[in-house]
Amino acid sequence: MLAASVIAASGLDGAHPRLSLILLLVITGLVFWAAHVYAHVAGQREAGRQVTWRQVRSVGRHEWPIVEAAALPALAVLVSPWLGSGENAWLALGVAVAQQVCWASLGARRAGATPRQVVAEGTVNLLLGLVIVAAKVAVAH
Repeated sequence: MLAASVIAASGLDGAHPRLSLILLLVITGLVFWAAHVYAHVAGQREAGRQVTWRQVRSVGRHEWPIVEAAALPALAVLVSPWLGSGENAWLALGVAVAQQVCWASLGARRAGATPRQVVAEGTVNLLLGLVIVAAKVAVAH
């Protein structure tokens, strides 16, 4: 949802909108990843626990999917000229929403959810993605 939100909120114009969107996605992913790692470490310290570099690296690996979630939409923006996509932000938004639905469904499946629960997970994530798409349409980017 982070990547989809970034794409929906971006109204990039200027000389290099494609490059700007790619950088925005990657940098936002990295900043949110760092914020998650920092929040975990700060929470451990606040609770009076000592944190080692090994634990920080472990949390960093655990939170790395935040960065990975931005990679596929950024790649969609990068290859959009070769796909004949005139509006690369819409392609990236579609990829981000599809990715969210797939990961939510796969996660539910791996957690032992029933087929009905898997469909519910996917549907909820699709609806959330469509809310973001509607927001992009509403602000006319």
